[in-house]
Amino acid sequence: MGFRPVDYQHVNYLWEDEVADKLEPVENLVYRSNKLGEDQRITNTGGGNTSAKLMETDPLSGEQVEVLWVKGSGGDLRTSKKENFSSLYEQKLQGLDELYQKQEVKGYKTAAEDEMVGMFKHCNFNLNPRASSIDTPLHSMIPEKHIDHMHSNAVIAIASCKDQEALTAKVWGGKLAYVPWMRPGWETALLCKETYEKNPGIDGILLGQHGHMSWASESKGCYDMSLWVLETAARYIEQHDKGAQTFGGQKYQSLDAEQTNELLHQFLPIARGLLSEKVKFIGTLQTDEDTLRFVNSVDAKRLSELGTSCPDHFLRTKIKPLFVDFNPEEGDLTSLITQFKVALEKYRVDYAHYYNQCKREDSPAMRDPSPTVVLIPGIGLIAWGKNKSESRVTAEFYNCAIEVMRGAEAISEYIALPVQEAFDIEYWALEEAKLQRMPAEKTLARNVVVVVGAGDGIGKATAHRIAREGAHVICADLRIDAAQNTANELSNIYGQGIGVAGTGISSCGPAIALEVDVTSRESVQTLFKQVIQAYGGFDNLIITAGVFIAEGDDYERNDSIFDTSFAVNVKGGYVMGSEANLIWQRQNLKGSMVLTTSVNAAVSKTGSLAYDTSKAAANHLVRELAVSFAPMVNVNALAPATVVQGSTMFPRDRVISSLSKYDIAFEECEETDSLRTKLAEFYAQRTLTKQPITPADQAEAAYLLISGQLSKTTGQVISVDGGLHEAFLR
Repeated sequence: MGFRPVDYQHVNYLWEDEVADKLEPVENLVYRSNKLGEDQRITNTGGGNTSAKLMETDPLSGEQVEVLWVKGSGGDLRTSKKENFSSLYEQKLQGLDELYQKQEVKGYKTAAEDEMVGMFKHCNFNLNPRASSIDTPLHSMIPEKHIDHMHSNAVIAIASCKDQEALTAKVWGGKLAYVPWMRPGWETALLCKETYEKNPGIDGILLGQHGHMSWASESKGCYDMSLWVLETAARYIEQHDKGAQTFGGQKYQSLDAEQTNELLHQFLPIARGLLSEKVKFIGTLQTDEDTLRFVNSVDAKRLSELGTSCPDHFLRTKIKPLFVDFNPEEGDLTSLITQFKVALEKYRVDYAHYYNQCKREDSPAMRDPSPTVVLIPGIGLIAWGKNKSESRVTAEFYNCAIEVMRGAEAISEYIALPVQEAFDIEYWALEEAKLQRMPAEKTLARNVVVVVGAGDGIGKATAHRIAREGAHVICADLRIDAAQNTANELSNIYGQGIGVAGTGISSCGPAIALEVDVTSRESVQTLFKQVIQAYGGFDNLIITAGVFIAEGDDYERNDSIFDTSFAVNVKGGYVMGSEANLIWQRQNLKGSMVLTTSVNAAVSKTGSLAYDTSKAAANHLVRELAVSFAPMVNVNALAPATVVQGSTMFPRDRVISSLSKYDIAFEECEETDSLRTKLAEFYAQRTLTKQPITPADQAEAAYLLISGQLSKTTGQVISVDGGLHEAFLR
């Protein structure tokens, strides 16, 4: 039994002895977990768990005790570290069953069974705070040293067949025993323990419509066993693959890339608005060949209506996806929108019926009845979630569901979980408690914000400020390298999220960099098309891009300075705003726009005629756009003054020129930052607050204007200038 590393065809063999053998036992468990999670064919993001029973020194007695290390609740195998694992006294865990058996009312889905989860923390070793997984007793009750519980597509496919028990014996030759579907918990663990004891010599157990668990006496052997189970299942499925007749064959042909992109550009904001009836969603597109083969197929509608099988899947994908009955070969945008609206209304009615039919006396209130997965023939799959990571995970899970259905239909007939069982997972008190324990969402957690000029200065500071509030940030700039640097900084701080799905730009994380020339409508249109492809729409637009060019005595040169100043500082805001408004109107969701002007717009002086007059025009542009975009969109401006630090408008030569102009002493050899500090301090003394103005000050105002705290303010210009009385409104 087993395969050589080079023999694997359906999984990547990633174990390296030279790395693993140098690791301490717990770190070896982490290594095994990471390698299993690294290959998405083995287990899905956030799904499955691994364990090892290891001897540790008791911190109180100093004696050697057996400790169960098991991936904790909410962890992800691919990214887990040691701190993501629970550690529990094995002897205390074993003793919990005595407590359970004393309960007067016990059994499957009883309160007594759920209450056992709360007892796990009394078994924690060495004050480990990591919350234990619901599957902890599954790993404790099987007396093997190393155990893996995986959710591989090929295995779940067999576990989702109508004749899954017979197939278990046939596919794995008796090496895996079988237990029918049961919701994870104490009773499932007891059943698996009983099955283990009745079947000596088995190497694992197939969990009906869920996954499998397998084991070995040492870590590498456990890894090998997990891969053997998967490879064996995958080979059996491929031997029965239906080829062109997969999913009953193809009913529709996919649209070409250009048609798809243009249709999605128009449709996605509309869909986002219609779906976001209660809360806003972030989208992820999946348009790869495997997804299109499914959505274009004869059986797609039938199979999608059955729903998913593995509980990990439908906790995000819901009981079933929304299938849009759209004919890509005959339909257009109008018919797609019509079909989507009809399907959405029916979906919400069906979901309410599902809830009312299955609810129990103590069930939590019905959640948002909107779908999280939308399937469209000819186009692909659109997943929706509370943030980008969630929507990518949702897309990933339905990708897995498609593979499960493919495998099951190849060898038998696919069956989904019974509706009541699915409901009892979705509305399980333990799942509800987990949701309630999650920290409150940040202010901008469901917002997509385009920051123009994010490469440096006020734009970079603004990108960082709104990212702290959970925003998805498009770092847009004429200089793509500068924009990418800002996006990289955000990604390094906040991560990419755990999802791994998404096609093209839609596989992005919560921060991306895009190039844009605000004076070119074509460039701006391209930017927004990319934003829609990435996230499904957007909510806020903050424009910090601007240009300052000092004019001189050469009037012909000054003409071109005027052209450039008005093109960037005025026309750019108009072009960005007008294109953004088309999308806001399609979304039918409240939006906001912030334009960066200047207090110079209200102060007459020499040396910056083109800049000052363009900023004065920009101030009035704000008022005009506020009137034009109302009531859907609030348009406001922030007006900085003398933001020297970190601003491209104050390069070294301009700083030196200003220092000379004001007779401020400096040395030619001084660092630029030192020179900027001197100039900033000089400007500060001209204000009422006597404080230098920084990009962070402007970023705070930009955040305030999109945060919702000023939702009834529009057409206004907020000065952030330290109190420059010359700029007071008259």
